[in-house]
Amino acid sequence: MSQQSPGASPQIPVVVLAGFLGSGKTTLLNHLLHRSGGSRIGAIVNDFGAIEIDALAVAGALGDSTVSLGNGCLCCAVDASELDTYLERLARPSTGIDVIVIEASGLAEPEELVRMLLASEHPGIVYGGLVEVVDAAEFDDTRAKHPEIDRHLALADLVVVNKLDRAPDAERVLGLVRSLTDRAAVVPATYGRIDPEFLFDCRPSEERVGQLTFDDLHEHTGDEQHAGHLHTAYDSLSFVADDTPMDPRRLMAFLDSRPEGLYRIKGYVDFGAHDPRNRYAVHAVGRFLRFYPEPWPSGDPRLTQLVLIGTGLDMPALGKELEACKDGDAPHADEHGMWGVLRYVQEPDQEPELDQEPDPEA
Repeated sequence: MSQQSPGASPQIPVVVLAGFLGSGKTTLLNHLLHRSGGSRIGAIVNDFGAIEIDALAVAGALGDSTVSLGNGCLCCAVDASELDTYLERLARPSTGIDVIVIEASGLAEPEELVRMLLASEHPGIVYGGLVEVVDAAEFDDTRAKHPEIDRHLALADLVVVNKLDRAPDAERVLGLVRSLTDRAAVVPATYGRIDPEFLFDCRPSEERVGQLTFDDLHEHTGDEQHAGHLHTAYDSLSFVADDTPMDPRRLMAFLDSRPEGLYRIKGYVDFGAHDPRNRYAVHAVGRFLRFYPEPWPSGDPRLTQLVLIGTGLDMPALGKELEACKDGDAPHADEHGMWGVLRYVQEPDQEPELDQEPDPEA
């Protein structure tokens, strides 16, 4: 994965959708396809078939469009270079795809898939997080048969606790799952119904980050029988600073200490005199963090725009923390202030790293 050059197309997030057999991964993916709000989804599904999907028009077509590899297990069937070949089909600018979802087989090893994505040399994609789906009704039995699920949950960025309607002790299961995660957002669900805004911008490509607001969340239609299960509410914050640039040291302190349940951060940052030439696109999912410097578009106002998404968060308090990250000494620049930011600007051929993780493969 290389640094994005100025003027290049936005990198496409690649989300790994994992979970043991029967947890509800395919149901969740089908829900996302129905409810994408106009975003175009590329899917790499189960037995490793790469297809292009117009999420507004396609549902239930996955089975007929899957190309099967021998053992049907992604992490065993391919290596990082082979995965790049499949990603190349979906990440071409001509496809107009906004997000790629890899639905792993029920026996795949999520850590291996994350490794392959972080090792990808494709410049058009960026790691979009690991989503682990859990069957609440069978969670105890699943842990007994597959104790490695504890490790999968610790690695996940978002955990969907599915089939809560079938679990007689749903609150106990939710509490147990939360205790096994490492800062991941934990979302309860039935019928695999979570709000797609958790995973990607539910807008066409022309309305990407920086233009997305959460004041007018899209309304779901249809499926009246399960209207109460269509999505789980999440917390979101839109932060705009158009009067003062951000202080890089303060912002990095905020990012390094971001709380449990804060799943995504995206937007643009103005560091003012610290780097007057560029604005910095920021992409954070779970513990993964990356900055992309790019020249200020001609005529655009210089401001900071950030969107935070998560669960169980005190968004007013986070807004105050971001306000405190403004640069009170502007326009005087701290000579070394940008060093913390530049740690997360990936140079060509640089090994990717997870936020605050010296070894992303650990």
